[in-house]
Amino acid sequence: MTRTRPRRAAVLATAFAATLLAASATAASSATASTATGPGTGSPSQPAAAQPNDSARAAGIRSAGDAWMGWSQDGHGRPTPTPKQAAQASSLAAATQTSGIDVSKWQGNVDWATYWGQGKRFAYVKATEGTTYQNSYFAQQYNGSYNVGMIRGSYHFALPDSSSGTAQADWFVGHGGGWSGDGKTLPGVLDIEYNPYGATCYGLSQASMRSWIAAFTSRYKALTGRDAVIYSTTSWWTTCTGNTSQFSATNPLWIARYNTSPGTLPAGWAYYTFWQYTDSPLDQDYFNGDLTRLRALALG
Repeated sequence: MTRTRPRRAAVLATAFAATLLAASATAASSATASTATGPGTGSPSQPAAAQPNDSARAAGIRSAGDAWMGWSQDGHGRPTPTPKQAAQASSLAAATQTSGIDVSKWQGNVDWATYWGQGKRFAYVKATEGTTYQNSYFAQQYNGSYNVGMIRGSYHFALPDSSSGTAQADWFVGHGGGWSGDGKTLPGVLDIEYNPYGATCYGLSQASMRSWIAAFTSRYKALTGRDAVIYSTTSWWTTCTGNTSQFSATNPLWIARYNTSPGTLPAGWAYYTFWQYTDSPLDQDYFNGDLTRLRALALG
């Protein structure tokens, strides 16, 4: 059976319980930071300071590496679209767009044949987070989607306060984020969004955040020859980058919005390349074009 990440309703604790959990984690971190390992990875955890904040805990994030693409759309937990919203989004986009999904460790070993049978033609798989975490299910998810016929790619969950954009691009490319011109491998994704471990903008100014993103995307292109896709929400992008249009001419946009349309896009992007429109029963996405155009993106 395909595993799913904790739903907000299932993990939401009382404020008092959340406070106790946070306090307990903080107290334990100094004793375990030097020996702790990421879940199922054998890799060191993030530094002790990088503990999930209350919103992240309410969403089911318990430790470094637990974050996934779109864990929150407003910094206060992940909204759940109504079935009507998801159906409307699906019907609006289905005629001209290509359906896909994105997955992380929370889905475990994925039954790719089932999703292929549902018409999913592409998949993005979480590969890395920061400079220490690797998805322990990456091989099954990345290779399995490819083997069933999907065009697939990988994504990196950015932690701009833990290391440089250059270092994180190196880690990503070295651990699943590479690209090849086989026609079935999509360019990697920089997943940059609400911080599950601390301040919304990771303690960076808007100018510093723009510089961090530029360092990551420049390094990724130098290593792979491709411009990374940028995944974010309009609200986070506006708050933390000043709604810059700096990357709109080079980097495809993946917009996250759980509603009947993608809504207002960040500055400079006249259209989106991908749209994450629901998380029910798992993250579902559209590529803004038919399968021929998706293949063209894969080929570069």
